[in-house]
Amino acid sequence: MKNLEKGFTIWLTGPSGAGKTTLAVKLARKLREMGYRVEILDGDTIRKTLYPELGFSKEAREMHNRVVIHMAKLLSRNGVIAIVSLISPYRAVREYARKEIGNFIEVYVYAPLEVRIQRDPKGLYAKALRGEIKGLTGYDGVYEEPENPEVKVDSSKMTPEEEVEVVIEKARELGYLP
Repeated sequence: MKNLEKGFTIWLTGPSGAGKTTLAVKLARKLREMGYRVEILDGDTIRKTLYPELGFSKEAREMHNRVVIHMAKLLSRNGVIAIVSLISPYRAVREYARKEIGNFIEVYVYAPLEVRIQRDPKGLYAKALRGEIKGLTGYDGVYEEPENPEVKVDSSKMTPEEEVEVVIEKARELGYLP
């Protein structure tokens, strides 16, 4: 296993169904094959495990994001590559993550709304279309697109393998990987 003197965080942001989880899993697999220590911090899994009763208000989302930021910071500080898969709809929180963590790659995982509705891995868009839920992030709820992410991938046009290569190339360009 290769040790990095200092790890870094790959922060995958985008609305539900954009392809964050798929990219996180493929990216982790590739980086492990390259010999690096990697941990995926999946927002849904952390929420269900640590505080399943937490709601989705702006304050609740920000608190959840801050917990994930702290975990990513600890992992990065100890030479691990943290891959965060989290909608993280607010720019201010993502900027806080960037400043707090340090070595940071923001990856905007984009897919057009029609594609996300077609994928709908959790059935959330179907519920929103039927009016059963309100405020779905990226549908009728707020999602503040990144203004200057280090990487933007369009999962409706790129394969996950192509996305992985783009992210790894950016990590090399920034000096996070040799």
